[in-house]
Amino acid sequence: MLKKFFQAFRPTETPALPDPDAELALGALLVRVAQSDRDYQLEEISLIDRILARLYQHDAIEAAKVRATCEKLHSAAPETDTFGRLIRETTGLEERLAALDALWEVVLADNNEHEGEVRIVEDAYKAMGLSYADNEAAHAKALAKMAADHED
Repeated sequence: MLKKFFQAFRPTETPALPDPDAELALGALLVRVAQSDRDYQLEEISLIDRILARLYQHDAIEAAKVRATCEKLHSAAPETDTFGRLIRETTGLEERLAALDALWEVVLADNNEHEGEVRIVEDAYKAMGLSYADNEAAHAKALAKMAADHED
């Protein structure tokens, strides 16, 4: 009886998710990296919001809404390389390099490089058409940014 009562207040259909564009694909990858260690922390969530705001000129509320959509996309999501290919096909080199930088920022948000997170980044950079050297440079850049942030 209680089950029927609660079901009466739930929507019968889940709203359709938007088709991902490069922004949503990157957001979903950021969420995927953050959730891959099964420890989705507030620091990672707020970092994803800041990254989306920085890269796509959102205010804090818009960035949080985009991230929430990305969380849903990630849950229902295609493989990591599908998101990476979408980013490769719809953005230029600079945007792809910025996306890779952002992925490494999220990996390092908890000061620990989990194997699952690193594997997602490796799949993503290859699918985005970036090189091993690009990946190493992005990793080094994120480490330097993290070190600078901890000095402040």
